[in-house]
Amino acid sequence: MNKKQKKVLMRIVAAAGLMIVLSLVPISIDWLRAALFMVPYLIIGYDILRKAWKGILNRQVFDENFLMAVATVGAILLGEYTEGVAVMLFYQIGELFQSYAVGKSRRNISELMDIRPDYANVETESGDLESLDPDEVEIGTVIVVKPGEKIPIDGVIVEGRTTLNTSALTGESVPREVEAGDEVISGCINMTGLLKIRTTREFGESTVSKILELVENASSRKSKSENFISKFARFYTPAVCYGAVALAVLPPVVRLLVLQTTPQWGEWIFRALTFLVISCPCALVISIPLSFFAGIGGAGNAGVLVKGSNYLEALADTKYVVFDKTGTMTKGVFEVSGIHHNTMPEEKLLEYAALAESYSTHPISKSLRQAYGKPIDKNRVSDVKEISGNGVTAMVDGAAVAAGNDKLMKSLGIAYTDCSHAGTIVHVAVDGVFAGHILIADQMKQNAKVSIAALKEVGIRRTVMLTGDRTEAAEAVAAELGIDEVYSELLPGDKVEKVEALLEKKSAKEKLVFVGDGINDAPVLSRADIGIAMGALGSDAAIEAADVVLMDDDPLKIAKAIKISRKCMRIVYQNIYFAIGVKFLCLLLGAVGIANMWLAIFADVGVMVLAVLNAIRALSVKDL
Repeated sequence: MNKKQKKVLMRIVAAAGLMIVLSLVPISIDWLRAALFMVPYLIIGYDILRKAWKGILNRQVFDENFLMAVATVGAILLGEYTEGVAVMLFYQIGELFQSYAVGKSRRNISELMDIRPDYANVETESGDLESLDPDEVEIGTVIVVKPGEKIPIDGVIVEGRTTLNTSALTGESVPREVEAGDEVISGCINMTGLLKIRTTREFGESTVSKILELVENASSRKSKSENFISKFARFYTPAVCYGAVALAVLPPVVRLLVLQTTPQWGEWIFRALTFLVISCPCALVISIPLSFFAGIGGAGNAGVLVKGSNYLEALADTKYVVFDKTGTMTKGVFEVSGIHHNTMPEEKLLEYAALAESYSTHPISKSLRQAYGKPIDKNRVSDVKEISGNGVTAMVDGAAVAAGNDKLMKSLGIAYTDCSHAGTIVHVAVDGVFAGHILIADQMKQNAKVSIAALKEVGIRRTVMLTGDRTEAAEAVAAELGIDEVYSELLPGDKVEKVEALLEKKSAKEKLVFVGDGINDAPVLSRADIGIAMGALGSDAAIEAADVVLMDDDPLKIAKAIKISRKCMRIVYQNIYFAIGVKFLCLLLGAVGIANMWLAIFADVGVMVLAVLNAIRALSVKDL
């Protein structure tokens, strides 16, 4: 508990003790009994009375403070001292419980907020380390991160090797090994070795800053359910206040003027006060936003950043999931996956291809050099000619080597054997004779196939993949993953058209999710009902345009995000139905005189406590 909560708890204990003592001690003098009961009443209720008075002065009368003030003051004026103090006491207990629950939710999110770095170590000319505010560090500065410190700004490691704890960003506890040349993002904790990092962004543009901005702005985007509760409370509270006045005045007037019997003002005023206590909408006003807040916090700790409760609510109705391919379902890293039809040892064929491609900056050339895995001696290579869109020719150890696609082979008049596998094919010819081909393919993400199965388990009606890749490669990936539809060789504008066509097919209640990672996906992410971006490796434009960000790029988290949203919405609707149902039942009983003030306390505080307890369940997402 914080200091404020402890102070409220002390007031509750003091007021409760005094109330119990005064209830047990017989006091025959009415004015003395009233004066003594005012002590615990003011101890526990002075702040509620003050808030109610401020509300009246500000012309914002109808809120829970006004209801509690009127009900309890009225009960005391009618001589029901114990009930008056008890209503205020239990209301404060409920408020304390709610405050503690919200605090717990905020602490859950604050674990994510702890990724904010306090300083950045910059090495001075004398070799000493100077701690600067991260905002003061410019792009290209070399910063030093010691073991146990947070990486303050995104950058590239220029010196050092270590293990990073990325759990605050991704929700995953498995450490990540990094070394010189690797990109690292802010917010990760350096666990073992000393790192020197050249910054690639300003602090305000770094991953950690963007995450914090997303979390801080999430509460401003309200769901339909939250907006409904706000509107409901705005009309409901004045309505029950006028209803209570009518209940206090009309029956006695009817009894007096029409039935010509005793009006029984005291009994009907007490019923009206009971009616007011029952009607307090705390359970709805507090538990619904708390449910969404807890759901967003639980998702954040699982590595899924949701930018607002409106997106969390929309996720629950997802029926269509559309994917980009490269970088979303695949790693976006091309690797040699096979060597076929070779007329020489695989190692020799790969050596010829890697040396011939050694001067090229193309990603395919990089993949060949990585697969070769040995230092490239460029003295062995001469007469290199790069033929745009075809490949390269070069002299390697005195042999004429050609490495490229089928167009290159045809242009050189070399007979070659085609490949039936999906991927990029590099044909290799030595001294004018076909020597085999090397298959280079984008590697599937570890959980790509499992993620599609998980989506179908949660009731996704259709999965679709949109890609600019070749038809053969796209269809092979879709078949392997179990995706229902695939559209290939698309430009960014074509992807938007496909998504719009899918949006027209679905019903208004059904939602379409698009998952992407590149800058070319930003228009589609904005056009879909919900855009999900891969955060760790995704582009800034994609993350900015998306409504949900997966911090560890794991496609399996898509199904988890949907499960989290559905659990949160179940809790929201449970609280709405439970709170409104109990309220109206107790209001009816109170109006006819069956419900007393103690039942009113349950209808107010008891329902609120149960609803808040239920709302906190949205924090727990580990088992989803």
